[in-house]
Amino acid sequence: MPKALPRGVLVAFEGIDGSGKSTQATLLTDWALSHGLDAVRTREPTNGPWGMKVRESKVSGRLSPDEELQCFLEDRREHVATLIAPALARGAIVIIDRYYYSTAAYQGARGHDPIALIAKNREFAPKPDVVFLMDFDPRLGVDRINSRGGGQDTFESLPALTRSREIFLSLDEPHIVKLDAKKAPDELHASVLFHLLHGPLKDSAKPLRLDEAPEPETLRPR
Repeated sequence: MPKALPRGVLVAFEGIDGSGKSTQATLLTDWALSHGLDAVRTREPTNGPWGMKVRESKVSGRLSPDEELQCFLEDRREHVATLIAPALARGAIVIIDRYYYSTAAYQGARGHDPIALIAKNREFAPKPDVVFLMDFDPRLGVDRINSRGGGQDTFESLPALTRSREIFLSLDEPHIVKLDAKKAPDELHASVLFHLLHGPLKDSAKPLRLDEAPEPETLRPR
């Protein structure tokens, strides 16, 4: 039976498209499950009706800024109520690929106030214990996206990704950990574990006998 944490932990992976968020979310989920933890991996937009409306607009043409924002907010309300909040309440580690910081960055790039958007989301959405911001050059992001195939995505133009990255980097909160997404996936995963085991999971690590994460070479003082 999965082990519950003393309290639920919410981990968000953020960054522009092509930055490797999904890879890191998968690696962390696999690690948590291998240690017997109750781990829930999820993403936004979801596959619910509001989320699907956003997903469809990626190829059919973007919604107006106000309509798009409303879809994200309603999708997140449902997501929090039906999955995130219950999982946190039972002591799970919830690992989410995109959260309200993406709304701040992407809808901020369309003219909304990013800080006001974060405040609006926090009226109903729990604040993450840690946010791993995968910083990546938008030009490399576009190259990586194009290499996947699958057609043009209206969210993934170079100007849009460039502005979104600028907003991501402007966010300055203590629980946001900025990582260089050009590094190898295993090196980034080591950094993620280090920050978790010396942060939100510190009090749980020894009682649950979690492996100690050695300090990544890139975090050691020179």
